This record gives sequence, structure tokens and C-alpha cells, in this order.
Amino acid sequence: MNHSRPLHITASVRDSTQRFHNTAPSKESIELWRNVDAVCFDVDSTVCIDEGIDELAHFCGAGNAVAQLTASAMGGSVPFEEALAARLSLFNPSLSQLQNFLHQHPPRLTPGIEGLVQKLKAKNINVYLISGGFRQMINVWTLTVFYGVSIGFILNIEPVASILGIPKENIFANHLLFGSSGEFVGFDKNEPTSRSGGKATAVQQIRKAHGYKSLAMIGDGATDLEARSPGGADLFICYGGVQLREAVAAKADWLIFSFEDLINSLG
Repeated sequence: MNHSRPLHITASVRDSTQRFHNTAPSKESIELWRNVDAVCFDVDSTVCIDEGIDELAHFCGAGNAVAQLTASAMGGSVPFEEALAARLSLFNPSLSQLQNFLHQHPPRLTPGIEGLVQKLKAKNINVYLISGGFRQMINVWTLTVFYGVSIGFILNIEPVASILGIPKENIFANHLLFGSSGEFVGFDKNEPTSRSGGKATAVQQIRKAHGYKSLAMIGDGATDLEARSPGGADLFICYGGVQLREAVAAKADWLIFSFEDLINSLG
């Protein structure tokens, strides 16, 4: 794993526990956590340290402008689908740029996530990745051009899902689309996570398909909080160790700053 870039960990984490009532979980939250059948993780700023689209934009020369829109989207002030389209339009990543980016910037996992996923698997708890980011940055992937031709690439990277041992059918994420010359043409709007409320839809689909009695969602953003809805997640755990979004954190069932808290609470 490449850790040469600086870590963007929230500087005020030590002080934050004093400002929120939910850093010490309720008995109900602990009980739910210990008895979940499945756990759904957000990827950017949760499973991984970086916001993937921000990193790709920085690589393409539009980092600051895109980061501002990401903050608005994750804070819930802008509909996600609008923010996603607006961010991509600022730099229109080509196929070759994406390929070069993935070669040069392997994913950086958040400390503790590998241990947590291993512990969940050991307890036969199913793990899912539900991301507003892109499949090309999460899974061993195939890029699809706009005209329906699939082009496979073998990249010198260790995609997130492969590192964590999560099968492709347990991934819900967006998909970049490219034209026949590798030019960017958009993203697949049929993916549920391409729009506001999409993570809630994905969680509901997962729960219905597998008949889970209890399910938890872990993430840092407003779209993750939305998954705590009827027919969706029973428990929303906000991970604030990378980005602390106060409006989201305040509404979480449980606010954590280290995945060790979850590992230890599983027993």
C-alpha cells in the first residue's frame, strides 16, 4: 500500500467527543451491533482515507473546485446527483487519465478496517460496500465505453474489494462511461447510488433479497445517514475519523472515531 501522500484525518477528533452525546453507544445500539446479519460500508472517507473523486480531480487539475462540491454533497446541502454531475463536468476525466491515476495511486485503507471486516466475516456477518464513488476505483474492473464495447484492463493496483475479500456482487457503486476514443461521456444514471436516497434504496434491495433481520450502515455522509430508513438499516454508525460532518454525526445512533471500538464491541 502506498502511504506517501499525507493523511487527511480530522484535526479536532480529540475535542469532538465532548460535543456529541452519541460517542458512548446506548445499550440498544450495542445490542443491535452485536446481532447484525449484515454490515454496509461507505467507501470514501470510511473504508478508504481519501474521497476518490477528489483525488481523481486533483490528478486531473481540478482538485479545489471539486472538493468544495464534495463537501456540499456529503453535508446534504446539494442533491447528490446534481453534485456528482457538476463535479465530473469540472474535469471530464478521460479513460487514459483514469487508468494512469489508478496506476499511480493505489487505494489507502483506513486504519482498522481490515481487522473489522475480518472480525465480521469470522462471525458470519455479510459485508457490503455501498458507494457514491466509482466501481473502477473499488473493484477489479472492466471499463465500458458508451457504445457498449467492454474493454478489460489489468492494472498494477490492489482494488479495495480485493484487499478486503468482498465479492463483486456485494458492491453497489457508480460507473463512469467513456466513448469509443476514451473520452468521458458521463456516468450510469441507472445505478441507485448515483442519486440522493440511492444508498437507502441499495440497502433496502439488499435486505429484501437476503431477508436479513438486522442490518447496520457505517459511513460519514448524509447519503449514508439516509440508509437509516424504513426497510433499510436498523443502525447508522457515523465514522468521523477522516471527515467529521457535524450535521450527520449529530443524528447518528453511534459516533465513532476508530474502528477498534466496533471490533471490541463485537465480543
